[in-house]
Amino acid sequence: MRLLQSILTLVSAASSAIWRDLAGDLPPADAQLVLVFGLRAPIAEPAAFDALRARFPAARLVLVSTAGNFADTQIEDAGLVCTALRLDTAWLRCATANCTPGSDLRSLCTGIANALSAPDLRHVLVFSDGGLVNGTVLSETFNTALPPGVTLSGGLAGDGTDFVKTLVGLDSAPAPGVIVAIGLYGDALRIGFGSAGGWSSFGPLRTVTASQGNVLHTLDNRPALSLYQEYLGPAVADLPAAALRFPLCVTTSGQPNAVVRTILSINDAAGTMTFAGDIPTGSSVRFMRASYEELISGAEIAATQAAQPASLVLCVSCVGRRIVLGQRTEEELDEVRASFGPGPVLTGFYSYGELAPSGESHACQLHNQTMTITSLSELST
Repeated sequence: MRLLQSILTLVSAASSAIWRDLAGDLPPADAQLVLVFGLRAPIAEPAAFDALRARFPAARLVLVSTAGNFADTQIEDAGLVCTALRLDTAWLRCATANCTPGSDLRSLCTGIANALSAPDLRHVLVFSDGGLVNGTVLSETFNTALPPGVTLSGGLAGDGTDFVKTLVGLDSAPAPGVIVAIGLYGDALRIGFGSAGGWSSFGPLRTVTASQGNVLHTLDNRPALSLYQEYLGPAVADLPAAALRFPLCVTTSGQPNAVVRTILSINDAAGTMTFAGDIPTGSSVRFMRASYEELISGAEIAATQAAQPASLVLCVSCVGRRIVLGQRTEEELDEVRASFGPGPVLTGFYSYGELAPSGESHACQLHNQTMTITSLSELST
């Protein structure tokens, strides 16, 4: 597996591009796949896709809007972080679908899984719109539709802390509602996973008494939003962004692990909150918070879980972690780099939801407020 990590900075006045190569020795013309992470404004620039296609003429281009980009252990917001790779003996295939209001998401995800399914399929990377797509339905559908033993990871696109719209694209300018999946094939692949948060629960255990999908109506028969606002105090004026500091821990009957869920939007008139994943009726929930040290420790745990001799380390961390960590944000990337050593290329982004295997079954789950890591390598021939 050969890699090249670059930063593309657009100079709008001149419609020109400046490339800075950070790591790797892959000739751009030889790239098979390029992962492009960027904030919504620069990644939507018409000149951005043209510059990418000119530099990587033969590659599949996957573009994802974010809430911040990882260029090794640095946070890069001004430019687009581009990670190009070429496989030696393994191979890849891409599929995409567009989710619009009223679309049957399960049918769309099943169609993508069927398009990628083959005897040699080992892993699927998924990058999805982070506002229009229900990540719980997405992960559950792929778990069912993919062949047994095939693992899944990735993340939901972000839009900083604006929560206006998120963008994803495959070989075209990114757009809302798009889901892109990359199938990785061959026995030469070696894949590691890690996922951890570092958040601590507080307050009483409460029961979800009314919900619909990812929309939470009541807790203990009280309007969920008003109850939540009591916990936020003065920070309530900054909703929904302030809610990233206080996610929910959700335990659902029949599920092997509790999951963290964070708020995407609120409806004052209805008294409801919309989350990045489902909040099933009957689930038990508690509010959560974290210290700097706990979040940084969570990144270390995720890196330890995923550690292996790797060529590429793909990190997807929640935008809420960035908000809480503030000026200490890059410390969680330092922990990842320390676990893997100086060799592999480290890339990724801050997201609106993280997708990673969880539990002994290695079934993928949607996570919020976590650091998730997928490490990839390829056995040399």
